[in-house]
Amino acid sequence: MDYTTKELMACWLSRELKDGERAGVGANFPIPRAATLLAHFKHGPNMKVSMGSFMTNLTEVSRVTTMKFFSDFRPIRWAESAVNFPLDLMGFHTLDVFFIGGLQIDAYGNTNLIGIPGKDGGFKFRGPGSIGTTTLSAVARRYYIVTENHTPRVMVERCDIVSALGFGDGTPGLREKLALPGGGPKYCITPLCVFDFAPETNRMRLRSLHPGVTLEQVLENTGFKPELPQKVPQTEPPTEEELTLLRSRVDPDGLLRE
Repeated sequence: MDYTTKELMACWLSRELKDGERAGVGANFPIPRAATLLAHFKHGPNMKVSMGSFMTNLTEVSRVTTMKFFSDFRPIRWAESAVNFPLDLMGFHTLDVFFIGGLQIDAYGNTNLIGIPGKDGGFKFRGPGSIGTTTLSAVARRYYIVTENHTPRVMVERCDIVSALGFGDGTPGLREKLALPGGGPKYCITPLCVFDFAPETNRMRLRSLHPGVTLEQVLENTGFKPELPQKVPQTEPPTEEELTLLRSRVDPDGLLRE
């Protein structure tokens, strides 16, 4: 089958979402947005999905769009309710699943959306800010780290600044000690592979390689040494059914094929 890496990532993520769950998607995040809608249309008719500041069910909608930007509120016409209040008033504390990206992503699932420090206390590169991920990484029952860039600059041993806490320094029980109700990151998916977190160390562990990607490519482009299983399987590619639904109802404009 002919598919892009972005479509592979969206299809793989969609299988992680369960019927009846409340899933939230943040700003400018087309792959998780497509994954959430695909899961909703394919096997999650009772899901509630948050696309910005509204929580809704879209199963009767024949054609949606993945959309590049958070500010596009056209699907609000199908929302059960719409609010423009801070995150704690939007029900986000009840989310089952969320997605988080980062300018930096470290070996223990911490992420940095603030910026890359430069000289004299300034930044050599500024990000958008935490944009709610500090709160949502603490309260969502689980979340997924998603990046479209797998390079040593992004995948680092330790984040220079932590805007969303994963497993801190890897100390077992750290999140429980801090009384964080959420379960933390479950997986990190990149254009090269999928990582999970080793239960003994909370350090990223290679879970699967995308089709055509080698172990050497992953290690060369990762700024830390991940834990490695004895055998690394291949990431399951999209099915024909998933691609048909993805391209006809979720991403008809082909954003994930660009």
